Amino acid sequence: MKNRCQWCGSDPLYIAYHDKQWGVPVYDDRLLFEMLILEGAQAGLSWLTILKKRENYRRAFHDFDPVKIAAFSQDEIQGLLQDAGIVRNRLKIEAAVKNARGAVAIIEEHGALAAFLWRYVGNSARQNAWQSLSELPARTVESDMMSRDLKKRGFNFVGPAICYAFMQAVGMVNDHTVDCFRHAEIKAMVR
Repeated sequence: MKNRCQWCGSDPLYIAYHDKQWGVPVYDDRLLFEMLILEGAQAGLSWLTILKKRENYRRAFHDFDPVKIAAFSQDEIQGLLQDAGIVRNRLKIEAAVKNARGAVAIIEEHGALAAFLWRYVGNSARQNAWQSLSELPARTVESDMMSRDLKKRGFNFVGPAICYAFMQAVGMVNDHTVDCFRHAEIKAMVR
């Protein structure tokens, strides 16, 4: 039996996410944008709730194409509020649209969302060596800076804790505990 991070639990969807995605360095702009939106949607909810709705989000948000989302009309936003497959929170849906507009502007300015986001960790994943879940921070200096910069660009639902959860999810930091089988695997992936 493989040893996993304590937060993983026993739900098969959660285990698959932990084993295949969480902490893997991501440089694809679409997937980075998806994770930023999903982390914001998760605020106040469990991550498992979002994982269960992820395919619905992909459908509703055009596979997280920021250009398409940035162009959403008020009618489209209203339609999303009726979609039981996603979290029907007006502020979170409107934030996704605002964040798409911000992402498009970042891509135009920096050439890629990845180029903008990965600079917060010096363009290389941080390798932590936490012994237990209790050691993991909820936020860091880097997530504080990311949050502040994104908010200045008009993003919402990007507080420091959300940004740190995002950084963990997309492999900007390796926060698998050292006793987890994925810690060494993720460490070996670093560019």
